[in-house]
Amino acid sequence: MRAWIMAAALALAATPAGAETVRVSVESGILAGEATERARIFRNIPYAAPPVGALRWAPPQAPQPWTGARPAVEAGPSCPQPMREDGAPNAGGANGPMSEDCLQLNVFAPLYRPDAKPAPVMVWIHGGSHRTGAGWVYDGQNFARDGVVLVAINYRLGPLGYFAHPALTRAALSMKGGAKAPLGSYGLMDQIAALRWVQRNIAAFGGDPTNVTVFGESAGGMSTLALLAAPQAKGLFHKAIVQSGGGWFEPDSLAAREKIGITAAEKLGLPAKATVAQLRAVPVDTLIETVDGDFGPFPDGRLLPRTATQAFAAGAETDVPMIIGWNNGEDSLLGGPGGGAKFAAGLPPMAKSFYEEAAAEGDEALGRAVFTDRVFGAPARWVARQGADGAPVFLYHFTYVGDRFRRVLTRAHHAAEIQYVFEYWGRRTPDSVVSDEDRAMASLMHGCWVGFARTGAPTCEGQDWPAYDPASDQLLEFGAETGVRQGFGRPQLDALEQFTLPTLALPKP
Repeated sequence: MRAWIMAAALALAATPAGAETVRVSVESGILAGEATERARIFRNIPYAAPPVGALRWAPPQAPQPWTGARPAVEAGPSCPQPMREDGAPNAGGANGPMSEDCLQLNVFAPLYRPDAKPAPVMVWIHGGSHRTGAGWVYDGQNFARDGVVLVAINYRLGPLGYFAHPALTRAALSMKGGAKAPLGSYGLMDQIAALRWVQRNIAAFGGDPTNVTVFGESAGGMSTLALLAAPQAKGLFHKAIVQSGGGWFEPDSLAAREKIGITAAEKLGLPAKATVAQLRAVPVDTLIETVDGDFGPFPDGRLLPRTATQAFAAGAETDVPMIIGWNNGEDSLLGGPGGGAKFAAGLPPMAKSFYEEAAAEGDEALGRAVFTDRVFGAPARWVARQGADGAPVFLYHFTYVGDRFRRVLTRAHHAAEIQYVFEYWGRRTPDSVVSDEDRAMASLMHGCWVGFARTGAPTCEGQDWPAYDPASDQLLEFGAETGVRQGFGRPQLDALEQFTLPTLALPKP
């Protein structure tokens, strides 16, 4: 046993579970966290060195050790991102301090018991369009209460997390081992670094490094799919959950992203042949305010040899048990009235023949129905089918609308399922507005996720959830009446596959 793991065990044994302060020793030093009635909590733990100066747009490096006990009660800063001027949470739920020195994570561990077996570990990757959000937003105490070590991470976002430029490529190639150096998807590199940190350190919190589940929503779900396609991530986790993460990604390349990077640099006032030093000298606020775009993991031929879609089509993804699914109101991403009609304007006329009911309501309803299925539903089912011949895949559809929302909503909006998965209602939801029906759904869904983390199968209390089988084409609907459905939306999802898959540069069977 490594010395620091032994030290951690001694420190925990000497600290009553109900004490205000609890300590644990990790590879970089001692952490002083806090204990609640449900969990031991350690926040703002560095898993990599600050990605500043020469480490901006570079692979994450090892965290620096510290002396003494590092305070781990308060949340650390969010990674740089657009914030609301009024201080309210942004689209990713983040507010408050930001810093480039943001590569940290929070750990929610079960209360210490000397006879406890190593606990399953779940690593949460937050959403926010790869542009906003933070790990500290999410409270994992109920996972810890139920015997899971929950890790919530930060990772670089926006132009700091996903950026390519010829100068950065040349600089990487000039270094030792540069021909294999990962490029561009620095946020994904951070996620891999966090998973490596988990492998090295999670035993100190009572976690089992041989039973790690990666899960995320939206951009976090897309990141989870990218991790399944990244050879460097293989072996760092053993199960995966993709919540509203899509699965159909357009063909992309490092060269295409470099051209976007040149345009971004020129927008920042830099020359077409800007140097690495000039790029890294741009103030972070200027970078975040000026550079916009479609952020997220993309193939560089090194870290990601191909898109996640191409990897699944080729059977080249990491084969682990998986949960994947989507909500029936994902079109909330289109915004208010008019968003659906705008999307519908780009659809071929024959879309109406597959969505007759929605089309009868008008272009607004048609656009919203097709958007939900094209971006989330059909890709999720396709990923489930691609993986069904290996480790089991469990497909779901979330349609439950919280009791307090039913006067204004008829469908479950994007990200609505998160509070049920965490069995936590968020910072701005009074307990008094949560109904018994809401609590029952949270207990069910949270239990499914915990059961999956333990065994690789979502053993939900009182609810059967069979693995996906293309022949029966079944999923579990979490809704007003939860149950297994067969052939859900099959004509529409089949049609979307027919028209979309040929555009994704997939390998031939």
